[in-house]
Amino acid sequence: LFPESITTEQQSLVLVKRLLAISVSCITYMRGLFPESSYGTRYLDDLCLKILREDKSCLGSLQIVKWIQGCFDALEKQYVNLGFYALSSNPTVTEMYQFKFKYKNKVPQMDISSNHREFVAGLCSRDVKQASRLLLRTLYLLMQDLGPLPNDITLSMKLLYYNHVTPKDYQPPGFKEDGSPGDLLFAGDPVNLKVGSVSTDFHLMKVRVTTEKKRVKRADSNLIQKNGPTEISHQGLDCEEDEEEEEESTKINPLNLAFSQEEVIGPEKKRKVSEPEKLPLNGRK
Repeated sequence: LFPESITTEQQSLVLVKRLLAISVSCITYMRGLFPESSYGTRYLDDLCLKILREDKSCLGSLQIVKWIQGCFDALEKQYVNLGFYALSSNPTVTEMYQFKFKYKNKVPQMDISSNHREFVAGLCSRDVKQASRLLLRTLYLLMQDLGPLPNDITLSMKLLYYNHVTPKDYQPPGFKEDGSPGDLLFAGDPVNLKVGSVSTDFHLMKVRVTTEKKRVKRADSNLIQKNGPTEISHQGLDCEEDEEEEEESTKINPLNLAFSQEEVIGPEKKRKVSEPEKLPLNGRK
């Protein structure tokens, strides 16, 4: 699943791509969005992973694969900053999954937050792989702890870019410019859940989940971010304070997530999002 060594930018990119694809596959599988035939099975130690594949009998899974490939294009060009997968039951968001990406050439430290443990490690390939396993295990555990989804669920994906490097006319394959107004908010009291973070000498990927507090059955308190938002709006996206703390600390810090139906607005260094068409989902029995 992962490169044997992670010492070059290309090997790091392969790792991040596969982490993203496996994570999205985990989310769609554990939330029952597509039939069993849309997944292949791989093993990571004792963890059984269900990975999306191009299932021609399920148009929804084909679309998700195309979205992932579009995100790959933005990752290769080092344009994408944030990727959002939102599960919505009109007019409110039920669950939101945030993937944050940073690109760097300095030697960083790795920070991981997982169930009952938090540690700082060097950047040898073994440590990066261990961090990747912890992230996936935590995501699987969290998915098992969430309440059932509404029947009328819709999945949408949006990408937010680094404005200073991204051409104004750039759109990844399968995406379009997102310019319509209107925020989608949670109906109840949302909480941010820390899933994990993996860092190499070239990339940083963070994963967070936001959902209504009442839908989290038995979440480990270590996963819930302190002082989480009581409302999700575009003004709370990726605050600068978090960026500053990230450079000074190896601990994962709270992020106020943001989701807009057609546009996500952040600091000036970022630009409008791209989005594909929303996708109605037929759940797996």
